[in-house]
Amino acid sequence: MSKYISIFIIAIFAVFLSACETDFNPNAEYKDITVVYGLLNQSDTFTYIKINKAFLGDASAYVMAQNEDFSSYGNDLTVTMDEMLNGSLTKTFTFDTSTVYNKESGIFYAPRQILYRCLTLNQLNQDAIYQLKIKNKKSGKIISAQTSLVNRFDITRPAYNPQGSIEFSALSTAKSKIEWFSTTGGKKYQVNMRVNYFESFDGANYNSKFYDINLGTITRKTLESGTEMLVEYSSLGFYESLKNNLKWSSDTLVIFRKPGKIEFQISVAADDLSTYIEVNEASNSIVQVRPEFSNISNGIGIFSARYNTAIDHPRKLDLGSKSRTILHEQYPMLGF
Repeated sequence: MSKYISIFIIAIFAVFLSACETDFNPNAEYKDITVVYGLLNQSDTFTYIKINKAFLGDASAYVMAQNEDFSSYGNDLTVTMDEMLNGSLTKTFTFDTSTVYNKESGIFYAPRQILYRCLTLNQLNQDAIYQLKIKNKKSGKIISAQTSLVNRFDITRPAYNPQGSIEFSALSTAKSKIEWFSTTGGKKYQVNMRVNYFESFDGANYNSKFYDINLGTITRKTLESGTEMLVEYSSLGFYESLKNNLKWSSDTLVIFRKPGKIEFQISVAADDLSTYIEVNEASNSIVQVRPEFSNISNGIGIFSARYNTAIDHPRKLDLGSKSRTILHEQYPMLGF
């Protein structure tokens, strides 16, 4: 896991080193450090594990990062995952290499990337523990980690109704709620409202779009299930958020919009993933030194679990007629 330190501190450190007689060698003897990122979700069709190695050399780090050979293990790894239930091995998953060609350009090489993939849909047990094992076939080095799953759960409010609709009041005092019960293994809950809509450039053909409104995040102190949870949000905030983010520019080519479904989603992070997110959140400190967190044995990174209700329990509702009228009459700049 990377550490960030301000230029100001680096300058002071350099002055300090210049007064010392001991030379500092930035390119010490290379040590193989394996970097692992993987998340389990029982609703995903495939589980992907990203595995790279840290690199060291005389050239610029930015230059080396663009070269796949410096950070990729190629075909040197075997990747497996054991399912352990009540202390007994019940199943072993074997990961194959999979190449993707759509990584966006950035610091590291692109667009080609090697991932490790395994079909896991409908094969993961919510009561089991999953142990990841990575073996370097050349050196014999073993990297490992383990995690349990975040159990499935459903949103209780708004209630499920495939033909239902939802209204948002334009009153500044109006509040609405999203409610659910905590689930086993869940630590951090992020609540999201997805506003689906359609845009037309000619008045006849429409393109499907969406805009996400973050309604809040709750981090629990325990991992127990069955606790009533809720997030309250402003109904007026629904319109104001659309106004601030979907406002048309003077040169827009879109001539008409119409609202689609309103979808409520809750994304849940397991304990280790929650900690990893918190450790890596932006800091307001002038000294940008982050604490390290990793649950990878003999390596660094994160192997944990997550769950999203949008996959198994989508809560989609039509926008009610009163809300459509408010959008049309009070927010004409949106084009609905």
